[in-house]
Amino acid sequence: MAGEVAIVTGAGSGIGRAVAHRLAAGGMAVMVADLSGERAQAVAEAIVAAGHAAKAIAGDVSREEDVATIVAGTRAAFGDCGVLVNNAGFVHQAKFIDLTPQDFDRMFAVHVRGTFLCTHAVLSPMLERRHGVIVNIASQLGQIGGVELVHYSAAKAAIMGMTKALAREVSAQGVRVNALAPGPINTPLVMALSEDWRRAKARELPLGRFGEPDEVAAAVSFLASSEAALFVGQTLGPNSGDVML
Repeated sequence: MAGEVAIVTGAGSGIGRAVAHRLAAGGMAVMVADLSGERAQAVAEAIVAAGHAAKAIAGDVSREEDVATIVAGTRAAFGDCGVLVNNAGFVHQAKFIDLTPQDFDRMFAVHVRGTFLCTHAVLSPMLERRHGVIVNIASQLGQIGGVELVHYSAAKAAIMGMTKALAREVSAQGVRVNALAPGPINTPLVMALSEDWRRAKARELPLGRFGEPDEVAAAVSFLASSEAALFVGQTLGPNSGDVML
């Protein structure tokens, strides 16, 4: 992985932060992108303090102009993006009957539109170089659904469909596209869900525990490396056994 340039969205906390640290430790120059510039800066400073290359940038991945700024900032700082990790997202818990169209639209704007915009913005240079990696962070709830998480589950399922379709388009041109569908991970997003939901979910898991961000970051690091050369359009499941395929 040494020498690659990576963009990690939603890298100000949780899984994104762990991924940014992991890729930087592997020799990549990492653009830490987050909705919060303050969080992004803190992560980038920690990576630099550890002796690795990183810069921070703020932006909303659902906004085309913000995505253009992130990609241009990365190019100016490090060069063209060779590894994109579409991780930005949020969770919102509500019964389906209580969801509003605004709830649904915002969920898809961040997760699905954000993944589309970021991928679209970096893909042409990857195709020109015939080299690139895209890793999309989905969720096991996109495979099995989640109570009071219909809009979230639907958005994550869309990301997995996008992953497969794009992989069929661009793999022969040197760009590998894969996804991860983590189970419940000990992140601020998951901890924001109700205690009842978390307790019930933990009882369902064959492993008996939620995952840690570093464990997901290890899987991202693998998919970003040349060791994953045969992985195309796949959705790997670091999910504590919640989904077994």
